[in-house]
Amino acid sequence: MKLDKFDREILRVLQQDATVSMAELSQKVGLSHTPCWRRVKRMEADGIIVGKVTLLNSKKLNLGVSVFIFVTLKNHDGDSLTDFEQAVQSIDEVVECHTTSGEKDYLLKVVVESIEEYENLLKNKLTHLPLVDHLSSTFALKQVKNTTQLPIKSQ
Repeated sequence: MKLDKFDREILRVLQQDATVSMAELSQKVGLSHTPCWRRVKRMEADGIIVGKVTLLNSKKLNLGVSVFIFVTLKNHDGDSLTDFEQAVQSIDEVVECHTTSGEKDYLLKVVVESIEEYENLLKNKLTHLPLVDHLSSTFALKQVKNTTQLPIKSQ
């Protein structure tokens, strides 16, 4: 789907504040209410807008430890990959899972309260994921940038 300047501006505004009213949104992007609403609905129907969420402050929720884990599997056939990917879905502390190129198969991002909690997660869940050969953990010391906004270009 081709996006014009109004579509892109709608996306930029909604990424900054998904709770903005349609009246405010239409004013900010320079469209009247109905055409703006139609564009939003079209982008939702086309799967460009996939949902609206509330972002939480992990530190205020005592979830200040972020761990990045490289995972190498023993096998790389389709069933092995599918089994691993399905199993990782059930671990709430895993907030992201990416397949990767190169020597490692996956990159996980885990968010927990403490190093002790991570150690428990590692021993009781992560090492028991299907076909895991090797896990390599790296602890984030400080978050320098955190954005959920995609870089929407003007055109």
